[in-house]
Amino acid sequence: MRAGIIGFTDHGAVLAGRLAEGFTKQGISCETWVKKKDAVLPKGVRLLTGSLKEWTKRQFQEADVLVFVGAAGIAVRSIAPFVQSKKTDPAVLVIDEQGNHVISLLSGHIGGANALTRLSAELLGAHPVITTATDLHGKFAADAFAARRGLYIDSMDLAKEIAAKLVAGKTVGMRSAFPVFGPVPKELDQEGTPGLGCSIDVKREHIFDQTLHLVPKITVLGIGCRKDTEEMHLINTVMEVLKEHRVFSESICLVASIDLKKEEQGILALADRMGVPFVTYSAEELKEINSEEIFAESEFVRSVTGVGNVCERAALKGAGARKLLIPKTARAGVTVAAAVMDYTVCMED
Repeated sequence: MRAGIIGFTDHGAVLAGRLAEGFTKQGISCETWVKKKDAVLPKGVRLLTGSLKEWTKRQFQEADVLVFVGAAGIAVRSIAPFVQSKKTDPAVLVIDEQGNHVISLLSGHIGGANALTRLSAELLGAHPVITTATDLHGKFAADAFAARRGLYIDSMDLAKEIAAKLVAGKTVGMRSAFPVFGPVPKELDQEGTPGLGCSIDVKREHIFDQTLHLVPKITVLGIGCRKDTEEMHLINTVMEVLKEHRVFSESICLVASIDLKKEEQGILALADRMGVPFVTYSAEELKEINSEEIFAESEFVRSVTGVGNVCERAALKGAGARKLLIPKTARAGVTVAAAVMDYTVCMED
């Protein structure tokens, strides 16, 4: 995590330096500035000679958290041109120049501003100011829960509806395709049939009338293809297969194949498009897969690669699994399979 911290007075610069020191001890990388002519520069604090607007723009692009040590109005006016989405905006905190209060200003849940506000207040001996309703009422917050676990949220609108119901004292449903560890908040109904609820799964299953999907990134794609398969054909084929099996593409964490395909441009493009690693295994490694599955073997594939099935075996090898999520699906020279890594939903932070 990277933080950009800025103060506007000599005392603000000292406070910014203290916070940066505390953040660094917590493993947060910091760059710290002061925007003031003739400022006294504490250790590690630099003078910002450029515009505050350009500084803020760069931090929105590069940092995970921005901290303004000064008036809230300065922070609001500075960030206004760059605010886009709860899913992508960095956390923004404001600390008054005397270090009495730390305010969670933007991206309280997904960006982690609420948690960082509490941390900053603890480091500075300040009072945390958090205005998020679910936090104030001590209720489950789907977006915060997902953010802390790296889960994809498929609908921020439904996340807001769930938050509103919980704040109003009502219950919502929860289902998980994976084992759940730890106490489940009492406001989450795991057995009834409420009209609104959340599902923790890699598949798009409409369990409730309105289902918020929280998707862990734990699915491994196994890919086989003819040599020099056209990139978009391969990518489109994979997306079609995922859609047919109702598997979220956002759940993909790895693309796997045989080592003969390590330079295959279509598979490399697929991994790049999904923003995940591409790994390959030798034919011997794929032969050694111990699985519950009966593989769809091909003698032609065996004659070319040394193993009768690439995609299913690669998916299982990459996931460390024994069972397939998607069995071998062949389309015009492309074969696709998928498997899911072991996963447990931890309710405790």
